[in-house]
Amino acid sequence: MNVLDKVLTLRPTSVVARLGTASRLPVLNPRELLKALDKVPAALPCLPVPIRPMLPGLLAAARGEDAVMGLLCPHPLADRGAAERFVTAVQQVAEADGHKRPLFLQAGPVRVPKAEPEALGLLQEGLFRLVDAGFSLVSLDVTRLPADAAVEAVRRLSGPVVERELALEVSLPAGSEGDELEGGRALLEGLQRQGVSVRFLRISAAVLSEEDQDVQFLRSLVELAGQYGAGVAVGEAGRRSARVLPTYVAAGVKKVECVAPFERLALASYPDTVRASLEQKAEKAGLGAGELLGVVGEQLASLEAQDASRLEALTFAEASEVLAALGASRTGWKSMLFLAENRGD
Repeated sequence: MNVLDKVLTLRPTSVVARLGTASRLPVLNPRELLKALDKVPAALPCLPVPIRPMLPGLLAAARGEDAVMGLLCPHPLADRGAAERFVTAVQQVAEADGHKRPLFLQAGPVRVPKAEPEALGLLQEGLFRLVDAGFSLVSLDVTRLPADAAVEAVRRLSGPVVERELALEVSLPAGSEGDELEGGRALLEGLQRQGVSVRFLRISAAVLSEEDQDVQFLRSLVELAGQYGAGVAVGEAGRRSARVLPTYVAAGVKKVECVAPFERLALASYPDTVRASLEQKAEKAGLGAGELLGVVGEQLASLEAQDASRLEALTFAEASEVLAALGASRTGWKSMLFLAENRGD
């Protein structure tokens, strides 16, 4: 077997079932990629796909930088077919372009607003669909729940993810502001007692600044998460500038979601009237306009060919910058070689 053939044997069974056995697309569990990059000063980049015309630019950037990359579906439960359409689009574009660098597909963060059994039952049904859709990482947002309720909610919801040996990410629980370390400890300790393995502990960049004390805080959070076999993920990064991204890498963060720059690009590709309408509806819904676009983008009229081409080029440039800032350049083939040689480890 060649290198790609060996790496393909590491794909989760649910991914193979979704993509088909003939597919040559290396969609992997991020756990495997973390092993491959253990000694590399890099964080796994996770970039959003607000609208489909951005996909070719994102994947081309990964090939151009020879980088591992995650693609993020921020609202996989927006409607019953959203998750499947996202994975299908990734497969179609990637295979059409001959993409052979490692990918992981993230669903969420899926918001968990309540811990009542009825609400969790509906979400659990949705999580089964995400697993079957072919995602290799599921992110749960429990920022609205106190730590004890968050532990119970994650325990109940994580079944489909854990059973398929996929990666699970969980955010810091409610009440952690100003005491994030203790909130993280309570969550991870509670989940460990329940036998639930967490791959990433997620913190929003919105609570961080570029000050030195936040670098020290992140290092402390990285140390804490490591005690429970988890890595730290920073979400909502890049709202101010991509210049801060290397700071996360230096602090030992394992995964970074950089969403805002790509939401801005997607919004800017639409006429003023469409943007104004989105902004108005988003304000009423309590969302950002870019976030709403990720939900309703498929309902909007398709971009003109010239606008779509321009968006693809801008996406390529932005993604290339983000991948480089996170140390992901030249990690693609390197990780493939490592995984091919260490499949049994």
